[in-house]
Amino acid sequence: MAEFTLPKNSKIVEGKTYDFSTKGGNNKVFSIYRWDPDAKELPKIDKYIIDLDKCGPMVLDAIIYIKNEIDPTLTFRRSCREGICGSCAMNIDGTNTLACTKSIQSVKKAVKIYPLPHMKVAKDLVPDLKHFYDQYASIKPWLQSETPPPAEKERLQSKAEREKIDGLYECILCACCSTSCPSYWWNSDRYLGPAALLQSYRWLADSRDESTEERLDALEDPFKLYRCHTIMNCAKTCPKGLNPAKAIAEIKKMMASRSLETS
Repeated sequence: MAEFTLPKNSKIVEGKTYDFSTKGGNNKVFSIYRWDPDAKELPKIDKYIIDLDKCGPMVLDAIIYIKNEIDPTLTFRRSCREGICGSCAMNIDGTNTLACTKSIQSVKKAVKIYPLPHMKVAKDLVPDLKHFYDQYASIKPWLQSETPPPAEKERLQSKAEREKIDGLYECILCACCSTSCPSYWWNSDRYLGPAALLQSYRWLADSRDESTEERLDALEDPFKLYRCHTIMNCAKTCPKGLNPAKAIAEIKKMMASRSLETS
């Protein structure tokens, strides 16, 4: 019989319970993943019981309340609180989403909060996104053009050309889609993942960009692009309602068309 040894910090244990409920109040349990790399302890799940009447309606409001009023050691990222920056991306009730746009009332039982899955954890709810951003940088996410820009004008597009990047430019790089993708879990060292590929197509679809062939050449790899199996986890979890799987399919179509043209 085969035996598998898990890493030392892979076992999650039960942590502390902080009961700040009020008698007859609108109480709710928040089970939050905690891990401090400097503490040399196993990850744990701390439970916080709070009165929802003392905080705002979103999960991020509850987390901020817990940090400010109960446990200042709780670590997480946040910035805009409007679903624009993507800083507060985490796994809530089993789904990757933004804490600032996730309603507490949408979770029927205890609110279970974990960092984004299958990422190294910096501390508590903060994932290490260095590799994710390195992959994003690798697709060269900026306009590349040999044609000089018009004097004192921006590069113009027709309405039809502009519509081609709708559903692409709105990506906030929160990593919800990539960290929900099994192919990315297993091949993230080489597979770019839904977020980076969505942004890659954003520039391939942009009529102002003149590096289409170079961008496609960079994606001509068995792993960078073709690990997507269109299971649609990315589209289901995207907090902005975007569809990375569709963008990836469009890149594959461009690859196939180019192959037919050269054959």
